[in-house]
Amino acid sequence: MSPDTWIWLALGAVVVTMLAIDLVLFDRAGRASMGEAVAWSVGWFAVGLGVTGVVWWWSGPGAGGEYLAGYLIERSLSIDNVFIFAVIMSAFSVPQTERSRVLLWGIAGALVLRVIFIFAGIEMLERFAWTAYLLGMLLIATGLRMARHSGGQDPNPQENGLLRALTRRVPFSQAYHGRALTVRQDGRRVATPLLAVLLVVATTDLLFAVDSIPAILAITTDSLVVVAANAFALLGLRALFTCLVGMMDRFVYLALGLAAVLVFIGGKMIYGQLVGEVAVTVSLSVVVVTMLAAVGASLLRTRGERATGDPA
Repeated sequence: MSPDTWIWLALGAVVVTMLAIDLVLFDRAGRASMGEAVAWSVGWFAVGLGVTGVVWWWSGPGAGGEYLAGYLIERSLSIDNVFIFAVIMSAFSVPQTERSRVLLWGIAGALVLRVIFIFAGIEMLERFAWTAYLLGMLLIATGLRMARHSGGQDPNPQENGLLRALTRRVPFSQAYHGRALTVRQDGRRVATPLLAVLLVVATTDLLFAVDSIPAILAITTDSLVVVAANAFALLGLRALFTCLVGMMDRFVYLALGLAAVLVFIGGKMIYGQLVGEVAVTVSLSVVVVTMLAAVGASLLRTRGERATGDPA
């Protein structure tokens, strides 16, 4: 086998191992403490940052900088993904013991969809030059939409189009039945609320993949770097969920910061086609400074406020 094949096999083995560790060791009973969640979140973040050194050693400083910028962008976007997952599970009153499993399926679905979009996006960028303009405009439009709705009302997951289409054809039970997706009730097969939650999470994963993949493709089209950055950005989201779910109302400027990053990355993509590539160090600096400013301003704005617990 070629060296590239061995690298892909090694990356796949590492990611699967990390997911298995997260599945087996973290929150098996669905009652992880805040201290445990913080420790796991810091640990996974350190692992993601540490991969920068591996990429730097293997492919040089350019690839290392691209990975780090891509990882930070995807990790920032994954925080918004976590918040949406929290809103979904609150809206459907998912039992505490099942939330960790729902998150695991959500993360696995996000990873699969992102890998598909990565290879499709890279193929289009290589074949059609106009794809860069399309993706750049998509990022700018997404950023402007996010900025316009920042601080507004949370989306209602029960208005999901796929869920509404399904409920018109399939009867739903009003109660959870453990981990069952369907049960027999009154002599007929009905769906459980857990199936509804997973459907909404799956469509949310699809929307986030559409938004996030163009952002990192504006940094690099090296498929190995892009897949690695996305995979490690998604690791540990269950622990991050436990850390952030009680602090959602404190990050009031997070969406605005993400919006600014997406608009910048979209503009960078178009600028790169018209004028010339923007240095990775510039992109990395903008991402880091913008997100630190958004988090810092949020904490200052809401200082003295207590965490509200489960999102309403």
